[in-house]
Amino acid sequence: MKISTVPIQPPFASGAGAGTRKRKPWFGEQERFMLLLLAPSALLLLLFQVLPIVIGANASFRDWMLTNPKGTWLGWHHYVEVLTDPAFLTIVLPNTFGFMVTTVTVSLVLGLSLALLLNRPYRGQKIVQTLLLLPLMVAPVIAAIMVRWIFNDQFGIVNVVLEALGFEGQPWLAMRWSAFGIILLTDVWLWTPWFTILLLAGLQSLPKDPFEAAAIDGTTRWRVFRYLTLPMLRPVIVVCIVIRTIDAFRTFDIVWTLTGGGPARQTELFSLYAYEQAFIFLNFGRGSAAALIGAVIILIFGMTMYRLLNRVSEVSR
Repeated sequence: MKISTVPIQPPFASGAGAGTRKRKPWFGEQERFMLLLLAPSALLLLLFQVLPIVIGANASFRDWMLTNPKGTWLGWHHYVEVLTDPAFLTIVLPNTFGFMVTTVTVSLVLGLSLALLLNRPYRGQKIVQTLLLLPLMVAPVIAAIMVRWIFNDQFGIVNVVLEALGFEGQPWLAMRWSAFGIILLTDVWLWTPWFTILLLAGLQSLPKDPFEAAAIDGTTRWRVFRYLTLPMLRPVIVVCIVIRTIDAFRTFDIVWTLTGGGPARQTELFSLYAYEQAFIFLNFGRGSAAALIGAVIILIFGMTMYRLLNRVSEVSR
């Protein structure tokens, strides 16, 4: 009696069997759904952020006068022109960094002071916090127009009050330092509430136990602020400073509305310089080069400042 034996082949031993193995898809159903939801935002970001930057970067290397955009390749010519421009080096950059440091410092000090005053229970707390947000609800251009009328040398309320007190009215916006001070005043008025609200939220999120222990020990308010409040609040302060510094570097609307960079370009900031090169002098290539130089400057400055402040915050702990 013969018993027939059929050899049993192991699964997927042959090439045909190996080909029937299903490959795992790169993205599951949930990942594909998430990508689908992100697609519209990514498309808008690509069209209105990335693409204009690429176009501007391309124009910065070419002869791109808006009246006659030849498109001839010039290399680093525009960058050299901007970096060797005396007005850029002696007026624009000092004004920009001076404005940035001053407005951020003053707004931070005032905002922290107001946050400390408001960080206690009192009647009408919500109403006061709402009123603090009013400057943020005013468009910067509208605020600048109001301030320009207030300091007008002919019918401004400031000169009217001075003349009523027996003093002589001043052309506030026609002098460099008074005009620069008015720009700073407007910007501080607009952004102090922003610091106040964020720092107040940070204060209210701090743990209560250290402060209760300090109160039991009879520690003074200054020591509580210096050794408890400030060290624990430093991460919030660092984030606020970095965000506001980057925003202050690109300030345009307030300065353009108040002074237009005058008198004689003495209050011109970096954003005005790039705008004037591109749309006043119609040299789009040089304006794009100036804008990219500013982007590199604020990127390096912001990263350096964040690391420095973060290191100071870690050392203080």
